[in-house]
Amino acid sequence: MEPLTNTDLELPLLHKGKVREMYKYEEDKILMVATDRISAFDVVFGEGVPYKGMVLSTLSKFWFEKTKHILPNHMISTEMPESLPKEIRGRGMIVKKAKPLGIEVIVRGYITGSAFKDYQKNGSVCGIALPEGLENGDKFPEPLFTPSTKAKEGHDINISEAQAEKEVGEEKLRLIKEKAIELYKFGHDYLLGRGLILADTKFEFGELPDGSLILIDEVMTPDSSRYWPKDEYDKGNLVSLDKQYLRNYLETLDWPKTYPPPILPPEVIGNVSRLYLDVYEKITGEKFPTEEREKEETGPAEQEPSEPAQEEAEPEAKGQEQA
Repeated sequence: MEPLTNTDLELPLLHKGKVREMYKYEEDKILMVATDRISAFDVVFGEGVPYKGMVLSTLSKFWFEKTKHILPNHMISTEMPESLPKEIRGRGMIVKKAKPLGIEVIVRGYITGSAFKDYQKNGSVCGIALPEGLENGDKFPEPLFTPSTKAKEGHDINISEAQAEKEVGEEKLRLIKEKAIELYKFGHDYLLGRGLILADTKFEFGELPDGSLILIDEVMTPDSSRYWPKDEYDKGNLVSLDKQYLRNYLETLDWPKTYPPPILPPEVIGNVSRLYLDVYEKITGEKFPTEEREKEETGPAEQEPSEPAQEEAEPEAKGQEQA
């Protein structure tokens, strides 16, 4: 499948992010399209990753439906009208128009990544003092709520709860914290049953015109979350099933983590694509319907022989199932 890295719809473009493109659909609705673009270290790469945008959109739908009892969300439908191009089917989502809040939050159940680096330097994570002796991957007694400012460009900036309160107000921050931790715990418990650990995940929130809080953007996807296989974690291994694979590859290069990005080899792109598909299947328990898999399942189209066959043909070898 050819990756989709840009869209050009006959609708007013409202915003073009690192991965998603937002179009005005109706007065109170937005069409959100997840492309196959991929970014790391706040740099968007020139190559797309096949199926990535479709996985992000489909997984977000999966989680939006499962978590709506905790907090309403912006999803209206993933069914695309016939008037829209075929290429956005499976990656488009019609959502409620909402005002994004000035903060986003990461809920951390385990210490790892940048949080572990901060802890090694000053014994705290996002200003939250922690006990001595924590190792990479250790589970917190209770999930940490760590807000940040949502940067239009570059890195988001971690802020304290007191600073977040100034951004959104005391009562709203209390509700955001309560719902973010509840969402994380729900996802963590569900994924444990699927053999995965949700180490941390990012949530974004918005307000409807009546002031009610809703969940927006994406939910517990490989772009916004860190997953580990539980069986490997139990052995003491932190095996990433998310975008960390790409970051690890980039760390081996002599690249200053700024534009222009390096060219990603086809092998790396293929590995990232398979990783996203694998995560989808682990989470949902369902096979993702790729073009390649559909061809394998249906087999080659039968052709009428030009002449009667003289002998019975040898049976064709079955294609190997895609890893």
